[in-house]
Amino acid sequence: MMEQTVVLIKPDGFAKKVVGQVIDRFERAGLSIVGLKLVRLTQAILDVWYAHHKDKPFFPELCSQMMATPVVAIVLAGEGAIQKVFDLCGPTDPQDAAPGTIRKDFGVDKPHNVVHRSDSAEAAEKEIGLLFTSAELYPERS
Repeated sequence: MMEQTVVLIKPDGFAKKVVGQVIDRFERAGLSIVGLKLVRLTQAILDVWYAHHKDKPFFPELCSQMMATPVVAIVLAGEGAIQKVFDLCGPTDPQDAAPGTIRKDFGVDKPHNVVHRSDSAEAAEKEIGLLFTSAELYPERS
């Protein structure tokens, strides 16, 4: 099934200068970039993005970390894109991730795991709407 999904290269990935390596992994896996830009996240965006974490004690630190530098926001498209991106990124905790995944290769711990990825089609739709206008998205290339 053709899907779109969102990946954010988080401030720790931006600081490590692994943006190109991360994007390369998605392209080599056959995914198409249909949206790509640097974004400085705001508290208003993060309040919606992480609404499910708003009442948790780590929420203020999470927001602070995500606003530390711009993030690289990417919309990827392809057959089974959400699962493909999950497989390429690995689990949230780099310690639980398999060698060769983005989080294992570049991450340090759960808050510093280099990438955010949409976990469902519904999340992807919400996240795309928060960061991209329709004019900023381009048709998938084969």
